[in-house]
Amino acid sequence: MKRIYQYGFGAIMGLALSVVGCKSDKDFLTEVPPTFYTVDNAFSTSAQIDQAVVAIYSQLRDLWANPTEQGWIFVLRGNGTDMFDVASIRRGSSFNNYGNINPDHTTFYNVYHVWYEIIAKANLAIYSAELEHIAWSSPEEKANVLAQARFFRAFAYLNLGELFGGVPIVTEITTKPKYDFSRTTRVETYQFAIDELLAVENDLPPTTSEGGRLVRGAAQHMLARAYLAQGTQLAADGDASAAQSAFNQSVANADKVINGGTFSLMKSRFGSRQDEEQGNVYWDLFQEDNVNYQDGNTECIWALQIDYASYRAEDSKSKLPYSRTYGPVFRDGAKDHLTGTNEDVGGRGISQIIPTLYTRDEIYADKWGDDMRNSDIVFRRNFIGNVATSPYFGQPVPWEVIYNGSNDANTNKANQSLCYPVSCKIATDRYTGLADGENKSNLFRDDYFIRLPETILLRAEAKQRLGDKAGAATDINLLRERAQCGYMVTASDVDDRFNLILDERARELVYEESRWNTLLRMGGTIAVDRIREYAFWPEAEATLTFDYNLWPIPNTVIDTNKDVPLAQNEGWQNR
Repeated sequence: MKRIYQYGFGAIMGLALSVVGCKSDKDFLTEVPPTFYTVDNAFSTSAQIDQAVVAIYSQLRDLWANPTEQGWIFVLRGNGTDMFDVASIRRGSSFNNYGNINPDHTTFYNVYHVWYEIIAKANLAIYSAELEHIAWSSPEEKANVLAQARFFRAFAYLNLGELFGGVPIVTEITTKPKYDFSRTTRVETYQFAIDELLAVENDLPPTTSEGGRLVRGAAQHMLARAYLAQGTQLAADGDASAAQSAFNQSVANADKVINGGTFSLMKSRFGSRQDEEQGNVYWDLFQEDNVNYQDGNTECIWALQIDYASYRAEDSKSKLPYSRTYGPVFRDGAKDHLTGTNEDVGGRGISQIIPTLYTRDEIYADKWGDDMRNSDIVFRRNFIGNVATSPYFGQPVPWEVIYNGSNDANTNKANQSLCYPVSCKIATDRYTGLADGENKSNLFRDDYFIRLPETILLRAEAKQRLGDKAGAATDINLLRERAQCGYMVTASDVDDRFNLILDERARELVYEESRWNTLLRMGGTIAVDRIREYAFWPEAEATLTFDYNLWPIPNTVIDTNKDVPLAQNEGWQNR
């Protein structure tokens, strides 16, 4: 059932407030109206509270899929990290020129604000669920709706902690301006998320019949992530004992997901296109009708819901504009050999963000290249010339020609930014809706918020931080065996800068993970070192002359909180 995403709290409040419009002009102008809607009386049924929770699902879908193509969301998804940069035609949207990045940058405010927006919606649902006049069909129904709302509140604080560090914890509805919020520590922010998730873990069902709804494994996965983040910060703070305890809890919660019997890696062909000779099991994971657990995909823990019928009828945001926003522009970068917007060039790409050379090539160099995730059906590298005058017409165009076909170095660099391999996660050979006027910009499949391989990689990292490098290698090999890699890692590959973990995350979770969260959570100088090394454009190395491991608290937030000073994060003061 994908209709859970089509309606939001705004519609419900609109219906409630419309009652006022039924009064006579005299009644309406009365100074104390007989009907005054407040938080306490705006909700009358449990279904309305569930719809307030649905509004959060809807907002998270739009935040992740970015159907309106907002630039700050591309940053949230990884622009400016080691994995993603911008094409030459979008240098103005770069997020690696630190001459322009400071605490006044609107991206930081937008990200900070959106997580508090979700917290506010969760707080409203939590408060309203306890109103005496709300009738629930059963205690279990109430507990489940509350569990979803509290999960979202925990999820928001976990994201804030990973990106911004310690932040104010707000659990009450705020009905008047407040200027005295106080920051918690980063460890305390993580602890709040942990406490929330522990409180609701068992009120979420192991599975659901409705695609997209939260399940117990999502809470356990987030506990593994939150404990790992907390342990990393505790270790940085010098509390080795508490850090070890947190890492052990991370492993224990990941174990519940990995070994609990509900979720498992898909290791054989499945789903809507399993009988086609061209595919493989990894490719199957990203085909229409294959993403949800309810579709038989046992490694899907939580997925956002996309529905083409709803898109056509009433929900214009029910789409993944990935071919458009993430797709390459061969028609500009290799126009003498490749052009058009057909499936054979990845659809109608406009390249809002690009995979860096690290993401597309370096992680598959040498012994790492023999990998199902690097196969042409998954990460397409063979493009057949389709320009009749090209010497490569009807033949694969060599990358040396695509990348370096000009005598001008600047042109070649631009071409490298516009042309790159096409992941099966962002394009398809079978676009839905062409008969209805769609133009190969959008995918109409569901998409993952949490997939089991990330849980496995979280456990691998926790094991490494516990000193169990052999255990970390074993976990990484669970994914490498599924990907039929020619090289299996050993404990000696598990390096102290977490390069192996980060490289494997890039291979497995490209276009899936929130890379900024991962890099900043790791602390130290891991984020800035990798940005300097792998950013596509040279501005990063030239302008990133200071170290940081958190994003700055937006200056707008600091200035508005006039009654209590909010300290700025290290590295960002006076910038």
